[in-house]
This record gives sequence, C-alpha cells and structure tokens, in this order.
Amino acid sequence: MLHSNFIIVGTLIGAMGSVAYLIDTVKGKVKPNRVSFLLWSIVPFIAFFAQINQGVGLEALMTFSTGFLPLTVFIASFVNKNAEWKLTMFDLICGVLSLIGLVLWLITKVGNIAILFSIVADALAAIPTIVKAYKYPDTEIAWPWIATVIGVILTLLTLTTFTFANCGFILYILVVNLLIYALVQFRLGEKFQSQTKI
Repeated sequence: MLHSNFIIVGTLIGAMGSVAYLIDTVKGKVKPNRVSFLLWSIVPFIAFFAQINQGVGLEALMTFSTGFLPLTVFIASFVNKNAEWKLTMFDLICGVLSLIGLVLWLITKVGNIAILFSIVADALAAIPTIVKAYKYPDTEIAWPWIATVIGVILTLLTLTTFTFANCGFILYILVVNLLIYALVQFRLGEKFQSQTKI
C-alpha cells in the first residue's frame, strides 16, 4: 500500500496528460468528441459528490479531476475550428442515454446507486470517443489516456480497503482510459478492419 500522498501524485500525472490534450485541442491536433467531453465533465462531478456523501476521502480527488479537466477540453474544442468533430446521431443518442443515467441518480440520491448510475452514464458518454478512437485514431493522441491510467493505478495502490464507494468509479476510469489508449496507440481498429478484408 502506498502513502495517501500518492493520490495527489497520481492526480497530477493524469492532469499532465489532460493539459497536453487540452493544448493539442487548442492547436487543432486532436478532435475531441464534444458529447463525450461535455458529459465527462458532468458525470464525474456527480460521482465525486456521491463519494463525498459516502465518506470517501482523498481518493475522491481523482474523480474530481476526471470531471474538471474534460470540461476544459470541451471549452477548448470551440477555440479552434480544426478541433471540431462532427457529431452524429449515434453520438447524440449516447448523450441522451447518458443524461437518463443522470436523471436516475437525481431520483435515487443514494450514494452507491448514484455512483453506479454515474459509471453507466459516463460509459455511455465514452462510447462515441471509443468508436472514434477505433475508426479514426489520428484524431486522438495516446499518451494522455495512459497518463490517466497511471494516475488511477497510483490512487488504487493507496487504498487500505476496497469498497464500491471508494474505487468503483476509478476502476471504471482505469478500464475506459486503457481501452482508448490501446485503440489509439496500437491502431487496433485499422488492424482489425484490414484483417477482416482479407
């Protein structure tokens, strides 16, 4: 088990990746999916407040940062026209389903259920970016996603007990960021599509 200060280190590592992503968004090098990033800025805040309500301590900082930093990317996507990603009906459907998850949280207001619905809502928000990373890896950069993975791992290694409240959301963040990293870094979509054409 690592000292709890490593939560701050992990959050800073993830933040460095997000700041680099933000800069590349402003420069037009990456094209973030606005549906994903807008909802990624809302959903983690709900999970963060639910964690605080459940008595989660410093490890909730990682959840907070996973909401704040996408908000900055969402805003930055309007700065440079080259950073604009065309929204599809599929993106909007995922966004609406994600919002339904948020409404379910508002109805229940129970900590662990709110965290569960936050995970579901965030995962639905992630689908457009996962599809984009699969089909168009050139519109992304890989290393900010793995930076978040490293930050989450450091946070998990500080935990003395594992409960759904203190690690459910960050375990989900680990999986989705690792998936997007792999899709972009190893261009898995292109490899799969080329194999299926043979």
